[in-house]
Amino acid sequence: MSATPLYLAPMEDVTDPAFRLLCKRFGADRVYTEFVNADALVRDVPSTMRKLQINDAERPVGIQIYGKDAASMADAARIVEAAKPDFIDINFGCPVKKVAGKGAGAGLLRDIPRMLEITRAVVNAVHVPVTAKTRLGWSDEEKIIVSLAEALQDCGIRELAIHGRTRAQMYSGEADWSLIGEVKNNPRMHIPITGNGDVTTPERAKECFDRYGVDAIMIGRGTFGCPWLFEDIRHYLDTGEKLPARSMHWCVEILKEHVKRSIEWIGDERKGIIHSRRHFANSPVFKGLHDFKQTRIALLRAETTDEVFGIMDEIEEKWGADLQE
Repeated sequence: MSATPLYLAPMEDVTDPAFRLLCKRFGADRVYTEFVNADALVRDVPSTMRKLQINDAERPVGIQIYGKDAASMADAARIVEAAKPDFIDINFGCPVKKVAGKGAGAGLLRDIPRMLEITRAVVNAVHVPVTAKTRLGWSDEEKIIVSLAEALQDCGIRELAIHGRTRAQMYSGEADWSLIGEVKNNPRMHIPITGNGDVTTPERAKECFDRYGVDAIMIGRGTFGCPWLFEDIRHYLDTGEKLPARSMHWCVEILKEHVKRSIEWIGDERKGIIHSRRHFANSPVFKGLHDFKQTRIALLRAETTDEVFGIMDEIEEKWGADLQE
């Protein structure tokens, strides 16, 4: 693995095998599954069990689990271990109400004793390495990550990823990397620390490595519609130079490939397209195009590959030349 590793963040409805393999192809050093509900695993819910499917082309790959009960999390970890991931990650960072509001994910930032109980239970239940991902704290008044990181380390996790926001921030405002750096530079910490939040350019990635000393960088929303971001960042970190701008045609062909992979994974054309839409909506390929609103709406309403690819071809024909100027 590189001296400056780049990880694909675990994201619900995003990091399925189709997208993970694309990001891996473009240089992601590590990928994670979508988060998996521990209670649903224990109940053997088919749609949840399907999230455990990984293949060797993705390695190293981690399966992320979440829950609020130590016993069910330990049971879920044993089930996950049978799927043979390279490691198991515990989600202590998801801020959405349906997770945090029920005492799981970032909700555990309000119940540290339970968070640590869960961590110890999972670590003791399996033989594969256990890692964790969390946030700075619950709110601006409760940024506890420096002491929390030590406590999680004492529970036996092998690595810690930190998103530079509080739960209260959700995904708003700017990620604060200063506390991530404080954790990394704490002499009592000896496990690797991964930083996460707002890394969307090669320059920012280099700044985060240089300024905060993190062992790795995890990239989430910046990869939407842009799996090649890993290649752009890697080239810049290794050479100090930026790759030449890619043509719209090249980018559109990658987006089409993602649609095809998504349909193949889900096994249904319409559902596969719907599952890919956030990538159309957020791809930098289509940002800033003049008078694009109605075309974007049409793209997001399309429900067949013929429609989607036809609109993409029209976009390339209409705006592709302008993009290269």
